[in-house]
Amino acid sequence: MTTAVKSPLYLTDTTLRLLGDLTDGPAGFDGIAATPEWAQEVRRLARERNATILAHNYQLPEIQDVADHVGDSLALSRIAAEASESTIVFCGVHFMAETAKILSPEKTVLIPDQRAGCSLADSITADDLREWKADNPGAVVVSYVNTTAEVKALTDICCTSSNAVDVVNSIDPDKDILFLPDQFLGAHVKRVTGRTNLQIWAGECHVHAGINGDELAEQARTHPDADLFVHPECGCATSALYLAGEGAVPEDRVKILSTGGMLDAARATGAKQVLVATEVGMLHQLRRAAPNVDFQAVNDRASCKYMKMITAGALLRSLVEGADEVHVDPETAAAGRLSVQRMIAIGSSGGGE
Repeated sequence: MTTAVKSPLYLTDTTLRLLGDLTDGPAGFDGIAATPEWAQEVRRLARERNATILAHNYQLPEIQDVADHVGDSLALSRIAAEASESTIVFCGVHFMAETAKILSPEKTVLIPDQRAGCSLADSITADDLREWKADNPGAVVVSYVNTTAEVKALTDICCTSSNAVDVVNSIDPDKDILFLPDQFLGAHVKRVTGRTNLQIWAGECHVHAGINGDELAEQARTHPDADLFVHPECGCATSALYLAGEGAVPEDRVKILSTGGMLDAARATGAKQVLVATEVGMLHQLRRAAPNVDFQAVNDRASCKYMKMITAGALLRSLVEGADEVHVDPETAAAGRLSVQRMIAIGSSGGGE
């Protein structure tokens, strides 16, 4: 039996019963368990809406498992642009859905909860960047993809954590560079490139910044045979390189990697155990990629509350109601698209953030 509603979809009794359990609070939508029945309804609704479901590596395991594609934000945005479906349901944070809209302006892009923000993207506004550019005329602006559409529109070239070094190296060495917004990724790029005319915005991801060097050193000491996978946004990235430089950890066991790079390294590692310094949602994909390896979080409290706002209930609601649609002003989208396309032209961008 099906029941017609104002939504363009026909909802089964099962869908209506699940929606009856849905609650909405400050932390997001809740009340619906991620059961096989829920997963079946989500997939059915996605087919009816002609939608593909994309999930970032930091999403809840049940969201990753029901998605059509799982990956980093840029790789997912590129998948969105190539998808045959007319609707993209982006399970991630808001700037990621914006990027998908920038690359797919003709498609409908939904984020299951529009309140899912990002502390890193919020650490610099378009007005902040305009002022910084005014103080440094002629400088080339390099923005991490973890930024808002308005910031991308004021950017010369975007980068990911996996290709930031290549992007910076592609710029005339005599040109000053404004690198934003992540100070830890910026420090990593400056260290690797040796670029002295690179200014770094003092932004950070609150989750990655909270993974500190002391706990990394302690974990490395108590797990002497483990590899270390460290995201360059982490506050402990410099500490990881220091440990390797001092011989506390063999240099070949310390790897500074994007999320996509971590998956590649997981499949190739010969280690029995790997310590992972990034948001804990990444462990789900790593364990799927290399089930015989023991992956452990350096900090098991490193969980992004915004990523976790995309719940089973939020996803079901979004598919039923067509909520929440992401819009980007066409002029802003066109300018932002140029900065992303310049990055893609350099290559090595598939590894994402």
